[in-house]
Amino acid sequence: MEKVIDLRSDTVTKPTPAMRCAMAEAEVGDDVYGEDPTVNRLEALVAERLGKEAALFVPSGTMGNLISILSHCGRGDEMLLGDQAHIFHYEQGGSAAVGGVHPRILPNCPDGTIDLHQLASSIRGDDEHFPVTRLIALENTHNRCGGRVLPLAYIDAVGALAHARGLKLHIDGARLWNAAVALGESPARLVAAADSVSVCFSKGLAAPVGSAVAGSREWIRRARRMRKQVGGGMRQAGVLAAAAIVALEQMVDRLAEDHAHAQRLAHGLANIDGIRLDPATVETNIVYFDVVKPGWDAHKLSAALAAAGVRMNATAPNRLRAVTHYEITAADIDRTLATIEAVLRA
Repeated sequence: MEKVIDLRSDTVTKPTPAMRCAMAEAEVGDDVYGEDPTVNRLEALVAERLGKEAALFVPSGTMGNLISILSHCGRGDEMLLGDQAHIFHYEQGGSAAVGGVHPRILPNCPDGTIDLHQLASSIRGDDEHFPVTRLIALENTHNRCGGRVLPLAYIDAVGALAHARGLKLHIDGARLWNAAVALGESPARLVAAADSVSVCFSKGLAAPVGSAVAGSREWIRRARRMRKQVGGGMRQAGVLAAAAIVALEQMVDRLAEDHAHAQRLAHGLANIDGIRLDPATVETNIVYFDVVKPGWDAHKLSAALAAAGVRMNATAPNRLRAVTHYEITAADIDRTLATIEAVLRA
């Protein structure tokens, strides 16, 4: 049977043999009591990699972002974030539903940034008519803006703005590892200006489950309480943390291969009649493109590709997203391009 090429997301990756072995042999304890040595090792490793005082293992990135917001904001407080942010689109409004935190949505630029002047003018102080702005949230890399990498100077400027105005900065770094590889910088440098950061192990790093948040020791104590409140306290979680450790130690540097495959895909797509995209906008492992051939839309093309053994998601009436990962080879990219061309020509 011919391989199914699954480009729907990097979340479809399966754990590597080294991860499965580490999970089977993991030393465990009760993490709610702080007694799981493998979880403790993972959290220390994450804190070191991110240049923060402490870190906390959580089941998912959505939970990581939620407890980060809850640890910075009280009920009725406000956070500023982009209108294309994952927190805004794909996390069920948890900050408002669970924490009563008011999201103020500002337009994302095509590169994933938010205009600094608009950020500054949107910060509200202690006026009885308004919620008090407490937090700015950025996303790096930025999913809905095409996997774009936020410039270092921009992140530093947002951090300086936040701290000058008495706010905190949180970075949703689900794919921060991709950003670090793309820029050739350490992950710690990318989040030096941030008060908190969430990172994911189950996307490009291919662990089966898990994320982490990092910040100061005092802030992590609050985050730990919030994790317990939303049901994220885990017991013998070392079997999961073991895979995340392997992910950090073995799977980060190879993300450059995924970026190269995304470039190969983008340049190939740009040469297919009926497809529109600018390869220069592809910076990491995410490729968005539009189908512009008359009589076709994204859902029709997605269904036709799936029937031919290539999976990718429609994200808008005429837009599709493809995400490269460690299970995708250069040959898979070439077959994907040939399949798209054949389907549109039929």
